Amino acid sequence: MSEHESHLRAVLELLKCEKLNAKISKCEFWLREVQFLGHVVSEYDIKVDPAKIEAIKEAQEDAFNKLKESLSSAPILSLPNGTEGFVIYNDASKLGLGCVLMKEGNVIAYASRQLKEHAKNYLTHDLELATVVFALKLWRHYLYGVKCRIYSDHKSLQHLFNQKELNMRQRRWMELLSDYNCEIFYCNTLNY
Repeated sequence: MSEHESHLRAVLELLKCEKLNAKISKCEFWLREVQFLGHVVSEYDIKVDPAKIEAIKEAQEDAFNKLKESLSSAPILSLPNGTEGFVIYNDASKLGLGCVLMKEGNVIAYASRQLKEHAKNYLTHDLELATVVFALKLWRHYLYGVKCRIYSDHKSLQHLFNQKELNMRQRRWMELLSDYNCEIFYCNTLNY
């Protein structure tokens, strides 16, 4: 009797002793290899199922092609000429933050991101300020040390530097803003 046959006999006898029934129509015997949890198990080794590898390759290729298509179909952005005259338009919603960096009427870059879970409870004023901070941090390589104008559709931001009472978050952000040479203006309609 082969080793496999003796193991099989032992398993079936154990099932019988414990009154556990195996449905023979769902059983396969004498297989050289079986697929199990994305792997191929044989008497010699365990390896990743080739079908699984192929599925991962296809998924990666699809993701790459989507990214390539998105990037190649994006509008061509201008390269900034000089260091003066940067303008940022920003806006926030209960879903996310968005901003556009412009120079001489040309879009240099734009960015957006979804709100983080903790930020969903921010007041509108803090959301708008968070967008300004997001833009300054993101484009610091353009904006650090140069004068820039920031436009927001939230009127109270233009008085931000004169506010006397700030919460801890606003103080931290004001400290970051003080590193930049920027002015904040109100713009009731943001026309990019």
